[in-house]
Amino acid sequence: MNYRIVVRHFGLLLIVLSGSMLLTELTGLLLQHGQVEISIPAQRAMVMAITAGMALGGLLWWRFSESKHTFFGRREALLLVAISWLGGAVVAAIPFWLWAMMSPAAPPDHPFHSFVDCYFEAMSGLTTTGASVLTDIEAIPKSLLLWRAVTHWLGGLGIVVLFVAVLPTLGVGGKKMFQVEATGPSSPGVRPKIRETARLLWMIYVGLTIAEAVILRLAGLSWFDAICHTFATLATGGFSTLNASVGQMRSPTVDWIIIVFMLLAGVNFGLYYHLLRRRWRTLVNDPELRLYLAIIGTSTVIITLTILPKAIIITTGEMIAPSIGEAIRFALFQVVSVQTTTGFATADYEQWGPIPKLVLFILMFVGASAGSTGGGIKVIRFYIAFKVMIAEVERVFRPNVVRSVRVGHGIVDPELRLATMVYLLGIMGLFALGTAILVVCEPELDFVTLATASAATLHNIGPGFGLVGPTDNFGFFSAPSKLVMSVLMALGRLEVYAILVLFMSRFWHGE
Repeated sequence: MNYRIVVRHFGLLLIVLSGSMLLTELTGLLLQHGQVEISIPAQRAMVMAITAGMALGGLLWWRFSESKHTFFGRREALLLVAISWLGGAVVAAIPFWLWAMMSPAAPPDHPFHSFVDCYFEAMSGLTTTGASVLTDIEAIPKSLLLWRAVTHWLGGLGIVVLFVAVLPTLGVGGKKMFQVEATGPSSPGVRPKIRETARLLWMIYVGLTIAEAVILRLAGLSWFDAICHTFATLATGGFSTLNASVGQMRSPTVDWIIIVFMLLAGVNFGLYYHLLRRRWRTLVNDPELRLYLAIIGTSTVIITLTILPKAIIITTGEMIAPSIGEAIRFALFQVVSVQTTTGFATADYEQWGPIPKLVLFILMFVGASAGSTGGGIKVIRFYIAFKVMIAEVERVFRPNVVRSVRVGHGIVDPELRLATMVYLLGIMGLFALGTAILVVCEPELDFVTLATASAATLHNIGPGFGLVGPTDNFGFFSAPSKLVMSVLMALGRLEVYAILVLFMSRFWHGE
């Protein structure tokens, strides 16, 4: 294991992360100019965090720059990706903690007085989970809320993908990092060179970000709220600047805009390359995209028919009697929000009854498309697993027939079939293990809250059911539980293996 090159590039990543924090601070000052009183403790906290991150990153880069061994293999890539998320969250958490230490506006019982809570919030941001420890979000200074939103945006396509896109020094190591960090069973390259692929994906990501921010601004939001909600939408994160999430805006127009962009964020970004090249047939024939849209459509119909006769309680606590159009809007918003693992809410779906809650619980596991910014198990994995199951059932009564498992026009090779089934088994095992640990740590809490907290963090969704529903937060959990859920977030964002390999002795000492 070439530890020196791993530490060196981790230092460079800290510089990139701190540079992002600096840009956030400058943008925040611009957006707040002449509108609100700027929080001096928040500015000091950001400056100190930027300085610390730059200094540490620069020290690591300089101290380990003279390495005789430049080999960057798969183990080095796995280790760098893992520490980039686990260590990056520490740096991202520093502004929250310093602000609480220095600000009289943060009472002694404020969550950010605990660095564990700050780490949970930062990890939730970088992994685009959207689970929060905050009760009064609007009391947080705008510069910190903007940084909170930026952590989403950076984590959307991944800090590491950004790292590969802008830093040519990684060479072949960049390809290995991209393959480790990219979500889904496979991430089809749209260009021969991996750095060009990463750069193109980020160009598409930035383009969608600019488009949504402008449209939300035209819909009546301030630039600050438009940018923060855009970052949360495109990253499928769900951090809002409002206590009652998107429902507090009471704007059907904003709801529909966010629905459209959540849908787009949940699609494999590789398809957008084909769209730009006018390869329409690739989109039409993509089986994952068709199944993704079919699941959303079917789930929306089921929930709409269930909630239509009832009054809907929106996230502000108000009760309304919905028309057919409003019922469709509320149902579709929540279905898309949960399946894409965004986690926004416009209504308290806890009050919708058992059938809608069952549908939403299933969607928590399904997740978005491979190669998207969304979390979850991914639609394509369920598609492959279903095809494998059908093939195995046929083998029971036709043992001599050899039938290939196909996805679209391609054949799923045995290695991918095995990897898919192992991943499904592993993720369900981790969900059960996470639930069991939370039960031990929080014996006084009900099982529904603990189970859905495990699922919501592992699949990077944010809200769950029970005490972690759409109108609640995670602040009441103990510090050990928050650390466990922080690890679950990282496991889910990095699709399990990049973290689990750290617990194998052969990873550190094997040949």
